[in-house]
Amino acid sequence: MSCRFTELIIDAEDPDGLAAFWQQVLGYEERDRDEDAIEIGGPPGTGPTLVFLRVPEPKTVKNRLHIDVNATDRDQAAELERLLALGARPVDVGQGDAVSWHVLADPEGNEFCLLARRVDAETAWPPA
Repeated sequence: MSCRFTELIIDAEDPDGLAAFWQQVLGYEERDRDEDAIEIGGPPGTGPTLVFLRVPEPKTVKNRLHIDVNATDRDQAAELERLLALGARPVDVGQGDAVSWHVLADPEGNEFCLLARRVDAETAWPPA
């Protein structure tokens, strides 16, 4: 018997704003909300839902866990432009210049990576 990864909880000062950012990044839709949390998710088989939980304090240190994303309908350079236009910003976590991915931060400073490989949007999660 094993467990299944179903939700990722992300602390947020502004759950509405952060959920809206990630909905645009991932093409997810709002699934549920209450006064302190918003859950977003994609179609079945596309991965865990993300739950943005209201907390009073800002993020202060580098993430110990982060999300990696891959473009589905464009190359990495075009996807990087799109993510930056949505409000992501480049960050340096010591990755150096010789890597194939881009390290970015969402509007509340949570690091995530844009990987080089394109994946099929219709492929069930996780991608092969």
